[in-house]
Amino acid sequence: MAWTEFTRAQHMRKTERYPSDLTAEEWAIVCPLLPGPNHLGRPRQVELRRIWNAVQYIAAAGCAWSLLPKDFPPVSTVRYYFYRWRDDGLLAEINRKLVAAARHAAGRDAQPTAGVIDSQSVKTSENTSLSGFDAGKRIKGRKRHIITDTCGNLIACSVHTANIQDRDGAPGVFAKLCCEAPKMRHIFADGGYAGPKLRGAIVSLGRWTLQIIKRSDTAKGFEVLPRRWVVERTFAWLGRCRRLARDWEKTIESAEAWVLIAHIRRMTRLLARA
Repeated sequence: MAWTEFTRAQHMRKTERYPSDLTAEEWAIVCPLLPGPNHLGRPRQVELRRIWNAVQYIAAAGCAWSLLPKDFPPVSTVRYYFYRWRDDGLLAEINRKLVAAARHAAGRDAQPTAGVIDSQSVKTSENTSLSGFDAGKRIKGRKRHIITDTCGNLIACSVHTANIQDRDGAPGVFAKLCCEAPKMRHIFADGGYAGPKLRGAIVSLGRWTLQIIKRSDTAKGFEVLPRRWVVERTFAWLGRCRRLARDWEKTIESAEAWVLIAHIRRMTRLLARA
């Protein structure tokens, strides 16, 4: 994207404090998707917008929980809501609804029928519970396995150790795809997903057709491969959140939650600009 006067004005962030804070237009999109007040027990004393801004700050800045600025709610409160939304499946539900809204705004059907799959190996910290060594990328850490639609919107995500090959880790993300996009039938993939092993593993999960897109043997230098660049661009979008520069999470569930938060951050900004 070229930075012209139009694009600079379009992507300019005018907030009172931090650039990661939600604008009024973005909050109008997220607010209806968050849970309302609980009528049982103690009334809520903190605004959910401040909680959401704190989570977005950690995702964008990549800092530790203890380094959260003091003008946000207490760290224990923010962490409580993060774990609650992660375990309740609220983050996945918000991502699902925002993707449907973005596809509808683009003139497409809310449910995608084709997608792209790929994985990304990232290093982990010493606090992580599960990690492995990816011999191909020579990275000790974890793999983020994602499936996007043909627009690049994140549909399903699964995190596992980096020593698991793509064809062995793919069934995990395909299992989530059954709930996230039941109408999806065609999947574009690279050569790492070729072979009968993966096709046989996903037969019991659903009806999908895998189309392997390989690089030509006669090609020299860089070559843009059809459809495969879409998921690579999604990884680049997610990488704008510094929390994802390395997998700092101790559990797989938290690692997947931060991927969803990073994508929700992009979708809210996209819909607010539209």
